[in-house]
Amino acid sequence: MKIVAYDAHWPTSFAHKQTRVEAALQNYLVGHVEHVGSTAIPGLAAKPIIDMLALVRDFDQTDGIVADLGDIDWVHAPEPGHHERRKWSFCFPDVTWRTHHLHIWEIRSPDWRRLLHFRDHLRRHPDLAAEYARIKAELATADDHDRPRCRSGKAPFIEDILRQADASSAS
Repeated sequence: MKIVAYDAHWPTSFAHKQTRVEAALQNYLVGHVEHVGSTAIPGLAAKPIIDMLALVRDFDQTDGIVADLGDIDWVHAPEPGHHERRKWSFCFPDVTWRTHHLHIWEIRSPDWRRLLHFRDHLRRHPDLAAEYARIKAELATADDHDRPRCRSGKAPFIEDILRQADASSAS
């Protein structure tokens, strides 16, 4: 998938799905569904997939979650290691052509916080968001379908941003 210019409709697209997902997950959800990922950062070029984050109290108490989200046309998209990480993953409208990706984490997991810290730090630092856009565009031109290579290419920048975010919140 290629990187596209920021689309001012992404927040509205998120909000529309947020309302439906929150209603479907009302028996499991802790707090509100969050808009995360590159599409949540104003002005940032991104893959046109809206990433969403939801938290549940207890991963083991979510037996009906696949059916409940299926009722509103979300498709379960498990990846290796999800169960051990106490995470669910869903796509809309389907896995091969998705406009939205829903990440559901157990609230006790520390992993979901990284998504919010990264988003919030780039929102506060447009210069860093621009650098991230440059890195993503460079990686996307090489091979749009090599997700592991793109992820590993972005990893050093992401880790640096998370260190900066941690340092900012500690001071």
